[in-house]
Amino acid sequence: MSEELLKKLADSVVDMDEEGAVKYSSQAVEEKVDAYIAIDKGLAKGMERAGKLFDEEEYFVPELIICSDAMNAGISVLKPHLKQENAAVKRKGVIGVIEGDTHDIGKNLVKIMLEASGFYILDLGRDVPPQVFVDRAEEIGAELILLSSLMTTTMDNMEEVVKILVKRGVRDKYKVAVGGGPISQAFADRIGADGYSKNANDAVRLCNELLAGA
Repeated sequence: MSEELLKKLADSVVDMDEEGAVKYSSQAVEEKVDAYIAIDKGLAKGMERAGKLFDEEEYFVPELIICSDAMNAGISVLKPHLKQENAAVKRKGVIGVIEGDTHDIGKNLVKIMLEASGFYILDLGRDVPPQVFVDRAEEIGAELILLSSLMTTTMDNMEEVVKILVKRGVRDKYKVAVGGGPISQAFADRIGADGYSKNANDAVRLCNELLAGA
């Protein structure tokens, strides 16, 4: 594994260099670097660094959007080369950014990583009302409901999803997982979610654990 190449991938995102992200992602493909690792340890690491710069007020929303564009450009090169594990049996889930929030960088990355790990994930997009998560999960026969938020003002809408499941008498049919910048395990416990993940890689592990034996 070329640590130097992973660093270049990360740097291209931080530097808002879409051309570089495509170039180094293509290089990763040529050198047969595992696409999952190139995304997780390269592009996603760069986005994580960009997020920290945003928190430190060195970057602002426009810079973060351009960083995201660079990351997505690289991902588009690498995605066709992700190994499809357990392709014969796909566990289903729905994912989306909860109502009131439109930050979807983390959600998009989680979806890509889960699909690479053999899940079928229906992406509901951004600003999704709580009842839509439940309705669509019922429609496709999902086992997972994955909720994302980066805004503290929208976190309580996640609890509404759990309440709707309870009200409809279907809470036991689903594993509900939450994630995003302000989310914590304590918050997940408080709203009655089944799990919390801090990043895309952790989300794959969590979903596998939640469905183990199910």
